[in-house]
Amino acid sequence: MISLNQVSKTYETPAGKFAALKNIDLEIGPGEFVGVVGKSGSGKSTLLNMVAGIDRPSSGAVAVAGTEIHALSENKLAVWRGRNVGFVFQFFQLLPTLTAAENVMLPMDFCKTFPLRERRKRALALLDRVEVGAQADKLPATLSGGEQQRVAIARALANEPPLVLADEPTGNLDSVTATSILDLFRNMANHGTTVVIATHEADIARVIDRRIEISDGSLRQQ
Repeated sequence: MISLNQVSKTYETPAGKFAALKNIDLEIGPGEFVGVVGKSGSGKSTLLNMVAGIDRPSSGAVAVAGTEIHALSENKLAVWRGRNVGFVFQFFQLLPTLTAAENVMLPMDFCKTFPLRERRKRALALLDRVEVGAQADKLPATLSGGEQQRVAIARALANEPPLVLADEPTGNLDSVTATSILDLFRNMANHGTTVVIATHEADIARVIDRRIEISDGSLRQQ
């Protein structure tokens, strides 16, 4: 599903060049649940951004489901990402003026993956799946952190992507809610979705298939 070949990413900063990733080689199979573990600033988020096509490598190749995404134009990359990748952010990134259901419908509206008349029905079904169906018509500000994260996960699943990426998805949640969210990702992987989460949490071993450790932009162990 995911193949990174000698991927490096260097940023220009006022202090000079900063190597966020260094010669990363990585293979992740379909339906695999992988945890990318490392301290803040280790390169976890940059790695996820490479896989999602949110950022481009300075060198190396990134292929997802057979598509070399590093070679796509911005327009083609946006279309590809909308249909193939669900991204869950640490701070939820829900649009505050839209209800929970409307936030989940947004990716469907952008990609037109489902007929207009089916989108709300699908959004409600996804919210039910993540156990916040009762909050469908509420604005994000009225929801708890755990509820907002569940809505964000439902939104990530809107277009039935084969790949879901999550960047510190439990970082702002209490331990009980975090456990529930990790179980949700485990269930998704059990049903064939490839799931990759970046986290500094040490207690993910019980749910993931494989643990990848990253430090100072390099893979330390798998």
